Amino acid sequence: MLSQLKQAWKIKDVRKKILFTLMMIVVFRIGATIPVPGVDTSIIKEMVGKNSLLSLYNMFTGGAFSNFTLFALGIGPYITASIILQLLTIGFESLDELQKSGEEGKKKINKYTKYTALALALVQAIGITLGVIKGLGALKADNVFFISTIILTLVSASMLLMWIGDKITEKGLGNGSSIIIFVGIISRVPIDIMSAINKVQNGKLAIWAAAMLVVVILLTIMAVTYIQEATRKIPVQYAKRVVGRKTYGGQSSHIPMKVNQSGVIPVIFASSLLAFPQTIAMFMGSDAQNFVQTYLSPNSDIGFWIFRSLEVLLIVFFAYFYTTVSFNTEDIANNMKNNGGFIPGIRPGRPTIDYLNRILSRLTLAGAIFLAIISLIPAFVTHFMNVQINLAGTSLLIVVGVALELKRQLESNLVMRSYQGFLK
Repeated sequence: MLSQLKQAWKIKDVRKKILFTLMMIVVFRIGATIPVPGVDTSIIKEMVGKNSLLSLYNMFTGGAFSNFTLFALGIGPYITASIILQLLTIGFESLDELQKSGEEGKKKINKYTKYTALALALVQAIGITLGVIKGLGALKADNVFFISTIILTLVSASMLLMWIGDKITEKGLGNGSSIIIFVGIISRVPIDIMSAINKVQNGKLAIWAAAMLVVVILLTIMAVTYIQEATRKIPVQYAKRVVGRKTYGGQSSHIPMKVNQSGVIPVIFASSLLAFPQTIAMFMGSDAQNFVQTYLSPNSDIGFWIFRSLEVLLIVFFAYFYTTVSFNTEDIANNMKNNGGFIPGIRPGRPTIDYLNRILSRLTLAGAIFLAIISLIPAFVTHFMNVQINLAGTSLLIVVGVALELKRQLESNLVMRSYQGFLK
């Protein structure tokens, strides 16, 4: 692996991409450490610790939200806008045709995504500043000019971060948005390590428990890597066709169906929906807050089991929903039929669609159960061992996925220049 890294570094084009990506990461981390003036961050940190949605959001921003720095909004508005546009292309035929119309269509979709991200960033900045920060009394100066400056700063920094992500995608390695989230997550790892070491030294955490924690994380990484790469290959045979003096078709292919087709989307959707009552209760009376903290919060004994049970059910639901939306078996079956392809032993048309739906349903169930287990691991470790870990569950899914994608891109750059793969 080290020899392949050296070879990659010797290639001028690859070296430029690596250096550009590192430079953009440095800019991101600098912005994530510059605080927005006039805000009491201690109140925000306390609020983040009590709200699972805000904790998840803070993890994606690399701690920028709890410290209320320039990049407090993170890349979240752009990610949300991308998901919204992706879902809208399914409901609106004009957007679907635009997406399928080639490079120009994709550029227009990207433009709509950026405008939507700007609107979401503005709404989010106003909501956080007026509804949360001001409501909690974290503003040190309460006037229109000061509040407007905070909103403008948050929106501008979010758009700058979106631009950084686009430039990484264009001139660097990997997907820019994924790289930013990846760096934000792993930036919290040293804090987790130091916290665990301090607890071992103070006697709050046994050495055997710390060793078990390391083993659990390593096993989780192995499991995530295996499931992320796991694919069911459906064999497809194409019939021979004679056109003039030439024979076409006759070759064999396959349809790749991933076990975890929906990725980390179901976990994010489930966490967002479950955190909604906690967010609403913040603006209501003490009775509503006490009810939510008792029955719908993972911080209480009763609420922990109710919260996690609902989380598992929602993850399974959203896994089926997103997979059904993103993987259209009817289109695949029709394309195969039009090109003379068929699955051995299965008739074209409706039998092929039913066969693909049956396999997709089983794979989705396995992937959903896997996502539920992965999301529960850090929850149980935090609840029973009193150890806060950020690099687990949802974050591990993202980190491993981005790392595998970077590995594939480096391999492709090496293979194009007649080198061996990045990993033997």
